[in-house]
Amino acid sequence: MINGILAAEELLASRVAYTFRTYPKQISAAIAAVLFCAGGGAFAVASLGPDASELPVKQVFESVKPVAIDEQLQALESHGFTLFRNDLTRSSDTAEALLKRLGISDPSAAAFIRGNAEVRGALFNRVGRTVTAEATETNSLKKLSVRWIPDGDGGFKRFVVEKSADTFRVRLENDALVPGSRLASGVVRSTLFAATDSAGIPDSVASQLADVFSGDVDFRALRKGDRFAVVYETFEADGQTLRTGRVLSAEFESNGKLHQALWFQEPGQKGSYYRPNGDSLRRAYLGSPVEFSRVSSGFAMRMHPILNSWRQHNGIDFAAPSGTAVRVVGDGTVEFAGQQSGYGNIVIVNHRNNQQTAYAHLSRVDVKVGQAVSQGQNIGAVGSTGWATGPHLHFEFRVNGEYEDPTTITRQEGGSPIAAASRPAFERLAVATRTELAAAFSVVQASAQ
Repeated sequence: MINGILAAEELLASRVAYTFRTYPKQISAAIAAVLFCAGGGAFAVASLGPDASELPVKQVFESVKPVAIDEQLQALESHGFTLFRNDLTRSSDTAEALLKRLGISDPSAAAFIRGNAEVRGALFNRVGRTVTAEATETNSLKKLSVRWIPDGDGGFKRFVVEKSADTFRVRLENDALVPGSRLASGVVRSTLFAATDSAGIPDSVASQLADVFSGDVDFRALRKGDRFAVVYETFEADGQTLRTGRVLSAEFESNGKLHQALWFQEPGQKGSYYRPNGDSLRRAYLGSPVEFSRVSSGFAMRMHPILNSWRQHNGIDFAAPSGTAVRVVGDGTVEFAGQQSGYGNIVIVNHRNNQQTAYAHLSRVDVKVGQAVSQGQNIGAVGSTGWATGPHLHFEFRVNGEYEDPTTITRQEGGSPIAAASRPAFERLAVATRTELAAAFSVVQASAQ
């Protein structure tokens, strides 16, 4: 019975298709006639109603007296309302300066903060802590909350100063950070970091963006109009971001070429960045051993600033403030950690294929000889030890004991493609990622118009 029905359906379908292929003009004319008649019928029905232009029109004028300002203010005061303001602590803050910046005019609150050691410790011991003030309509303090992430802790602390009757009470609370993500985008007008600043993207995220695409994009030669989009982790406390995490996906369009990356972790392995086709973006070496720095001297002949002689500069100098963290650019083992004549404090790391990197003029050494180090791990800090005229990092790349231009190290690939078993999960993630980044790029295009 079922087979008979299916056979009949196939026969009917084949005959309909044959009729359309054989008599296309006749079928089109018949459809047009039907639509015309249907349209005429609709017109005939519609014409039974009155013409809108013949309907009567009546204008109504009525004077409206606004409520007096005093009455409006009294109504607001009778109900009461709370004002919320946010800011970050600064090194120059005093009780009065912080409250003024938060729009608080409350001498009793300022006196309480000055006289309470716990409050002073929470507010003024560390720069950059997030502060939220809740104020009355008269700008008196109702509640002051300061939040921060303790070192080595996955949660956050909340210190609260709250008005109670005629005095203030304090309490310290521990709470969990709420993970989330943020999508941002921008257009390059001058430099990458200027563009990320304009887009409200933290420097730590901008640095990751540069690392991810270091093998594909020359960030020293960006063009005006190059654009990017990025999705990155956030960790929030009371609805405010206290910390950012890893870049989850990104796109960078430079010189008309689009580069894409997404973070993916295969079961039992370290996570890494991949192109949408599954090829690894991981490089054997990072492009720079110092974040947020500029090259002050390249791999070339130069006049030595101390010896006053023309000689080959066997590395790259990165200008950065003393104490800036120095990271190892690739996996390896520490060959040397100590002092060497003009190098001052220096760390030398052995890598694969008889390759070495050296980090000189350090103010601090944080590793020991024989220690295994992973790409991106901090190994010391920028300084001016040895023959140095100011704080900077001297960085060298050596192959079989011979000096090579350090700018070439990012060309070496260091990862493997996605395994076949992980391909379905990766493909699902890649589809979702493309949707997110497309939305971010549409925002960039809209803002540029």
